[in-house]
Amino acid sequence: MAAGMSGDEQLRVVFVHGTGVRREGFTRLSDLVLDRLRSRLPPAEVSAVYWGDMHGASLAADGGSIPRRGRVRGPSEATPPDEEAAAWGLLLVDPLCELRVLGELVAQGEGSGSPGALADGRRLARALEGLSGTLAIDTATSNALAPMGGTKHIVAAAEVVAGAAEFTDACDSVADALAVRDLATATARAVVAHALAAAADDVICTGDERDAVVDLLTTCFNGTARFPGERVAAVLGTLALRVTTQPVLDRFRTSLTTGAVPPLGDILRYQARGGPLRDHLEQVMKAEGQTVVVGHSLGGIALVDVCALAAIGQSCSPQPLLLVTVGSQAPFLHELGALTGLPPTASLPPGFPRWLNIYDRKDLLAYRAEPVFPGDGRVIDHEVSSRQPFPLSHSAYWKLDAVYDRIVKEIEASR
Repeated sequence: MAAGMSGDEQLRVVFVHGTGVRREGFTRLSDLVLDRLRSRLPPAEVSAVYWGDMHGASLAADGGSIPRRGRVRGPSEATPPDEEAAAWGLLLVDPLCELRVLGELVAQGEGSGSPGALADGRRLARALEGLSGTLAIDTATSNALAPMGGTKHIVAAAEVVAGAAEFTDACDSVADALAVRDLATATARAVVAHALAAAADDVICTGDERDAVVDLLTTCFNGTARFPGERVAAVLGTLALRVTTQPVLDRFRTSLTTGAVPPLGDILRYQARGGPLRDHLEQVMKAEGQTVVVGHSLGGIALVDVCALAAIGQSCSPQPLLLVTVGSQAPFLHELGALTGLPPTASLPPGFPRWLNIYDRKDLLAYRAEPVFPGDGRVIDHEVSSRQPFPLSHSAYWKLDAVYDRIVKEIEASR
């Protein structure tokens, strides 16, 4: 039993909602949670705290900061077409896709290759295999390759493409001069895409710099066109727009960003300006009686902060009988050193209440507390399973009897 409290004192259970909840959703959620708590704790005074309107995030300029879809004119030219960005997005995932499409197009009706075209295809294969020797580092070549980290990534990528069956098939299938030009450009793009994908964060380059390297390699392969021919472009462009996410993000960025404001914005706002919400919760916790606070998601983070600040004397909030966090990120934030109430790596201070932390492994926003505070008997992790994938698992806790049963069990142990 907590010091200064008797088992006869009025028990209060206060539910604090999480990120992204607004009035309509809060009403449905709180009705569900409070009904379940009342059925298990009939003598208790059960209530919920709504903070979404006053302390939640909103777009003060009605989303004016979000770049709108369309061609934005800058000092030089318009932004690249959706098709080009989508095609390169696909190439970064599958650098050989254009070569594969080119080979398939020929196989599906372009006919067998002419002797001259086949010879050019095999000549291109030899040029790719000897690319490291071809790239004599003069000033122009050095400048073009600098954004790609020099020759290292390009030469390594050329070796991979040269050994790929898709490249060999395309070289053996070229039917005419147009196909040879397509092959040169597709090969150059395959090499650059593979180099970019392999280099990852080691390379930072713009689309113009990327295209300059494609031009350089195309010249090395005796090609003349920067972009693949119409046959390849028509197929790949359509496919890229269907399977890559960038066109979707471009088209729906405004609605996606606006829709993400409550769940993501609440967390960011709390990290920057969480004081008013903590003050609000402190006032709620000052009522007479033994208080149990139950916080979901961001509500749990704020409650951990309130309890920790009270324990180290930075606030006058009374400690609850029991702190319950459900689907909480508080342990993870403390690992990052981003929890307001506790210094990085600090243990829970004396006076911090008993803490029940409920999590579901399928909830990507839920974290364990016991490993973060090893050996602290006040911290209890309890795993549940809603058998739902994320993000449904993040809200499904409140339909699980196991959640309420464990809360009641810990209340009885605390009293």
